[in-house]
Amino acid sequence: MRVDIQKAFGKAVKLRRTELDLSQEELADASTLARSFVSGVERGESNASTASVWKLAQALKCMPSDLWLSAERIYLAAR
Repeated sequence: MRVDIQKAFGKAVKLRRTELDLSQEELADASTLARSFVSGVERGESNASTASVWKLAQALKCMPSDLWLSAERIYLAAR
């Protein structure tokens, strides 16, 4: 299965969100982003800006680099 980095990042966000037992709506509220945008990021269909990545990380109680490291592991495992 081929996973691109955008999809891998989305999987990393979803993984962290589910670890914290948050719904997409709760993550959207905490990050001040639209739920539809959060959903798109998780599916790898919306490209998150630097500011959006920061907001997601803050809402997920982690650093942006934590999300990227998780995304990197997901991406490399799928290659």
